[in-house]
Amino acid sequence: MDGESVRIAKDVLSAGAEAKICLPDGPEEFSRALARRGSRRPVVLGDDRALLRAVALLHRERELAGGALSLVPIGAPDALEVARALGVPRSTPAAARAVLHGTVRRLDLLVDDSDGVVLGDLLVPGAPLAVPAAPSVWGTCRSLVRTLVRPTPVATATARLRVEADGVLLADVDAPVEGLTVRPAGGAAEITVHPLASPARHATARTVTVSGPDFRYRADGRLTGPVRRRTWTVRAGAWGLTLPVEVA
Repeated sequence: MDGESVRIAKDVLSAGAEAKICLPDGPEEFSRALARRGSRRPVVLGDDRALLRAVALLHRERELAGGALSLVPIGAPDALEVARALGVPRSTPAAARAVLHGTVRRLDLLVDDSDGVVLGDLLVPGAPLAVPAAPSVWGTCRSLVRTLVRPTPVATATARLRVEADGVLLADVDAPVEGLTVRPAGGAAEITVHPLASPARHATARTVTVSGPDFRYRADGRLTGPVRRRTWTVRAGAWGLTLPVEVA
């Protein structure tokens, strides 16, 4: 989708190393290209989804521990949030130079009980839901009587979930929660539960299990579900990513 950025990345990489460029047309070709990498170090040119696909494939083949990935981020800003959070340079030339001259940083990984992977934040959504206001006779006269127009009320979405961290109960279905955040850090999962009527609860654990009525969750920006139960386990230092020396 961005041929100019791809060209720049290819020029920088080819000038500093012997590179073989593959342009897969779809997920199957992507998988085959990665499988045929041999002793070459894989460099992904793309967005968060492309990086996640590469990590997921290597995880399923149990080959994450044997090497490292590199990323040159190409895509819309909202499709590169994970890359930015991991410390990958934003500009194409800087990211390509980091591939050549950076250092590998070992990163934690969240792995769920269906063998799915999460690189960054995991959210059980509790986003506000807009509730339409009742019709008002002033609705068509805003320019004349703005002070009489009421703002649209907002309702908070809640979920009834059971949340356990290493078997310790943090929330149960009888007490609604506004949301749940999990992120891997320091070899463990940092867990924050936001109950509806009490302060947030924090915990650190190796595993976290969420269960309850059908719920969806957002992992690395992707919405998944509905599911009724899911367990995530932290794999400390499970994968490597090449980053600039000052970041790593």
